[in-house]
Amino acid sequence: MVKAVFGFFGLGIVLLAGSTNAPGAELAVTPSMGWNTWYAFGCKVTEANVEAAVDAMTSNGMKAAGYEYVNLDDCWQGTRDADGFIHSNSRFPDMKALGDYIHSRGFKFGIYSSPGPKTCGGFPGSYGYEEKDAETYAKWGVDFLKYDWCSAAGVYRPEQIQAAYQKMHEAIVHAGRPTIYSLCEYGLEEPWIWGPKIGANLWRTTDDVSNRIDFQEYQRMMFVGFGQEGLERYAGSGHWNDPDFLQIGNHGLNSDENKTQMSLWSLLAAPLFSSADLTKLTVDQLSVLTNREVIAVDQDPQGIQGRRISQMGPVQVWAKPLSKGRTAVGLINSGESPISASVNFAAIGYSGSVHLRDLWQKKDLGVFKDSYTALVPKHGVVLIEIQ
Repeated sequence: MVKAVFGFFGLGIVLLAGSTNAPGAELAVTPSMGWNTWYAFGCKVTEANVEAAVDAMTSNGMKAAGYEYVNLDDCWQGTRDADGFIHSNSRFPDMKALGDYIHSRGFKFGIYSSPGPKTCGGFPGSYGYEEKDAETYAKWGVDFLKYDWCSAAGVYRPEQIQAAYQKMHEAIVHAGRPTIYSLCEYGLEEPWIWGPKIGANLWRTTDDVSNRIDFQEYQRMMFVGFGQEGLERYAGSGHWNDPDFLQIGNHGLNSDENKTQMSLWSLLAAPLFSSADLTKLTVDQLSVLTNREVIAVDQDPQGIQGRRISQMGPVQVWAKPLSKGRTAVGLINSGESPISASVNFAAIGYSGSVHLRDLWQKKDLGVFKDSYTALVPKHGVVLIEIQ
């Protein structure tokens, strides 16, 4: 087997954002993994929900598979005191103690705010209090901040988005606690271009992956996932494109669709954050979330985001270069019936014979020459590794 190595699959694409020299890049050498409260609990989240998720991740194999962050999303905030410091609401009576609980189980603690006066849920944002909030988070032991645009649009003009996010980054640095910085401005002002320069480790590229309204979860998921095409040049070690959370375990997706999201997000080198009620996962859902071979595609140390290499009708073929000369390839069928799909090895830089492994079946397929064809289920995926 011979692998051609020039550009990205021999297509002359230059990866623009692969440097680890950006501020804070050492905190996310590979895409971050963990759990977030939002899609499971929304604004009804409680301390008990978070602790239950920590216990579940400890015992169900997610921690062992690499899920590291336990992130509290919106609606934890209470009021500010006379000195302007934020306090949590009655559902979170002691945020420092919660952080200690998370850390004691070997996880890291994430929290949420907005550069605007209010969060999306209408709670106090960090506008005008960036230094105080960063100081508070450091005292609580926070390791990850999701910073959501929301009401900031009412106090900042679009051309001020970078400065608004830079302000909180500087506050985090001044507070002195290493913290992953996650921008959530939905791709409004192309954060993939300027995110690394202002200290971001990941940035949302789209609106939410789940609309939670019409239950068309699969269609929404594919729209978001396929929409990452063209952004691969901006991802790299320390800074990643973020197409939002995994929906595995939430309503609307069947087993094949779960595997499709996990496969596509891994090919995209996306942050892998579950946002389901972890105490209610089925055996099948958990097996998707904890497949070590699929996770290894996402976490590959080469840090390259995959891209689409072909499309014919409802079938797309995506590929991601891996370390040691390997490549992961996903055959994705968004159609309404099973379809045979093929990958041409020459299209991804291979000549001669190659060895293939099916990462969902966890079995070697043997040696193939020129191409590989598989029957892909409706809304399903076949994920292979060329070795």
